[in-house]
Amino acid sequence: MFPPSYSLPFFSPGCRCQPTVLTSSLRSYKILTHLFVSMSFRYSRLLLYQDSTPELCSMRHLTTCSLTFLLASLIRGQMLNGDEGRPSCSRCDLHLSCNCSYSGFTSVPMVTDQALSLDLSFNNITMVTQDDLMGFSRLRALDLHGNRLAVMHPSAFDPLWSLEDLDLSDNQLTTLNHKWFSKLEVLQQLNLLDNPYSRLSSPSLFYGLVRLRRLMFGGSDLKELRTGDLLGVTELDELTVHANNLARYDSGTLGDIWPLGHVTLSLHGPFLTNVTLAAAVLADISYPETQITLDDLHLVGNQSVGPFRESAKRRIRHLSFRNFSVSDQSIVDLLVVIDGVPISVISMEDVTLTGEGRWEKASWTDHKSIDEFFLRNVVVLDVFKFTSFLQLNFLLHYPRKVSVINAGVFVMPCATSRLLVNLQYLDLSNNLLTDLTMAESLCHGEKTLKELRVLNISGNPLKSFSMIRRMVARLLKLTHLDISRTGYNSMPSSCSWPSTLKYLNISRAKLTTTTPCLPASLEVLDLSYNDLKGFSEFLPLLRELYLSGNKFLELPGGQFFPRLQTLTMQFNTLSMFGLSDLHSYRRLENLQAGYNKYVCGCDFVNFLQSQLKGGGDVKLTDREDSYTCNSPLHLLGEAVSQVHLSVVVCHPVLFISVSCGVALLIGVLICVLLWRLHAFWYLKMTWAWLKAKRSSQKPRKDILESEVLQSFDAFVSYSERDAGWVENFLVPELEEPREDGSRSPGSSRPLSLCLHKRDFLPGHWIMDNIMSAIEHSRHTVFILSENFLQSDWCRYELDFSHFWLFDAGGDAAILILLEPLSKDNVPKRFCKLRKLMSSTTYLEWPQEEERRPEFWRSLRNALRGDDD
Repeated sequence: MFPPSYSLPFFSPGCRCQPTVLTSSLRSYKILTHLFVSMSFRYSRLLLYQDSTPELCSMRHLTTCSLTFLLASLIRGQMLNGDEGRPSCSRCDLHLSCNCSYSGFTSVPMVTDQALSLDLSFNNITMVTQDDLMGFSRLRALDLHGNRLAVMHPSAFDPLWSLEDLDLSDNQLTTLNHKWFSKLEVLQQLNLLDNPYSRLSSPSLFYGLVRLRRLMFGGSDLKELRTGDLLGVTELDELTVHANNLARYDSGTLGDIWPLGHVTLSLHGPFLTNVTLAAAVLADISYPETQITLDDLHLVGNQSVGPFRESAKRRIRHLSFRNFSVSDQSIVDLLVVIDGVPISVISMEDVTLTGEGRWEKASWTDHKSIDEFFLRNVVVLDVFKFTSFLQLNFLLHYPRKVSVINAGVFVMPCATSRLLVNLQYLDLSNNLLTDLTMAESLCHGEKTLKELRVLNISGNPLKSFSMIRRMVARLLKLTHLDISRTGYNSMPSSCSWPSTLKYLNISRAKLTTTTPCLPASLEVLDLSYNDLKGFSEFLPLLRELYLSGNKFLELPGGQFFPRLQTLTMQFNTLSMFGLSDLHSYRRLENLQAGYNKYVCGCDFVNFLQSQLKGGGDVKLTDREDSYTCNSPLHLLGEAVSQVHLSVVVCHPVLFISVSCGVALLIGVLICVLLWRLHAFWYLKMTWAWLKAKRSSQKPRKDILESEVLQSFDAFVSYSERDAGWVENFLVPELEEPREDGSRSPGSSRPLSLCLHKRDFLPGHWIMDNIMSAIEHSRHTVFILSENFLQSDWCRYELDFSHFWLFDAGGDAAILILLEPLSKDNVPKRFCKLRKLMSSTTYLEWPQEEERRPEFWRSLRNALRGDDD
């Protein structure tokens, strides 16, 4: 009812609007409390300013101020407590329309004060208080239909300044109060039907409702309508009055309403018992331009038709009946009454015919102005005695539009069809026509119904597509053909149709395939809800194609429909479609393809999201939430517009390539970093040590029996280039006793040294020899020099022992520097050695001869430290 542009900036898409924290009553109470507190505060300040001494002021008015604020707080607290038990309703959509119907509310619930439409129908609300609707100044539609309203405060609707539609029908209002509507100056529609009031209030209920255009009032208890009851109502588009038991009517009560578009009257009782009253009502509302609909009539004789004489005098043109029961005599009398009246439309809905259809007595009447007959839901009580419509030949020559819907018609004789010489529109839907009787109704393809342009025979048990094609082939002006809801399951390979046929509806049939039988002149084709899996017929003029409810796996090729503008493909089995599919349609503008089983791949999701945002030439005109994912499983049921797929899913090759490149780069950087930190050397040494350690733990017979297992005082680690110094100086000095007796008595015992050239077992892995030598030596002596640091083989051989010796503690190591050597000259990977050189005193080989005895004495003391 309202445009969708109304929205709130604080509502997020896809979320329901929630009721505000403050209720309408609470808002009014806050305003009242605020005003009361403000006035009290100002009054207190005024009293304080009158005193010259602040202390005296404080003493005099402290009690007054405290009581004032305390009273305001109590009032506010009481108001809040009174609203605690009030229910709330949060069923509001993004268009600010709140549907709170069928919720069992016993009072008006709290909803957001931004609501534009509020539906409270079919609850158990019994009253509306003064504060229930406070704050709803934006509300435009309020529906209280179907409650138990009996009491409403006179100012209940005063806050609804913007209200345009108010429905109070089907409640328990015994009296109507004009004050309810006194502030509703923009009200356009008011429904007061089916309440137990017996009359409208005085003064007029509707005075001041200058914009009122649709008014509905009355019910089974309405007894009287008096002059002035509708004062203020000057013109209406629609007036509905339920007055089946009306007993008093003042002539002219409805006569001042002009213009008057459509009037619906329920006057069952007056037409039977008070014809004068019924005639007075009809006289006041009968105008040539006014459409009159009469409900709940039972015409049984000439007297009951009498009120129509007043309408006939006003030369009405449109007369409708609903829930209408009539005899043969009454129909004849009615035709006589409207003889010569320029009625163009006679409509009857929910009709019960109690006679036998013998209306020939009115054959002399003149009804040349009749343009349309409309009959729907017709029941014939004695169908076996009912005659044909041939006796109405004096009526059938004139109408251009005839509708006989759901009337149990099984045949319209060819003789009757020949009488409809001016017929342009024929609707025989929802009847009992078969292929055989349909052929009779269309005179077996003869040139009858020459002016027919629209033929609707949907909802009949027809089965032969070939038959209907042959029957309509000679309807040379036929433009619209509706053969939907029939039993057609196939069509011939080729057909001939009227060249004028533009609109064809074969929906809800049983077609499994189509053929070139379809007319090439079609502009609109509806094949919805069949069993089609494909459609590839060339239709050069087709503008609209409806294929919903079939079994299509993909969109039909656009090359077959060069002028197609609208395509509907809902409720099929489409898995996806893309830009190339849409590009095959040259002029496609509107597409509806929701409610399908889409596979949410990356390309489809990206494409559809751009289309939903209006990014293409084709507009998707159905709802966004109708496009949902059917697979993969984790996206089942999720709206495509809300799907966000990761790069890993959408671009796996690119992701793997980039990931591998990044991993390779990181690996290279890590390798460079590890190489700079000598991590590989440490790993290499660790592996070698573990391997040697494991090997050394295995019992080996040849090693156990070997003399290598003897204990040494020291294992000497040295470079091969320094072997001369070791062999010429170190070994003779420590292992061989001196003949000159220069040593002290305590140092006469020679020391045993382990040298790799002399003491390592041949045929064994060098690491095993090293591990064995270290484990069976009390000390390790390192002969450090530039040669030691630069010798690759020796360094590989001895670095192993250095690494694990220092890692085990390093307190048994003795360093001998053959030449000046700074720790900065030692490679950084020898971190233990560098640390040891910084924290441990080492021996330097003196170049002067006189200092060498002291060097040997210190070395021996270091090697025999434990013994000492």
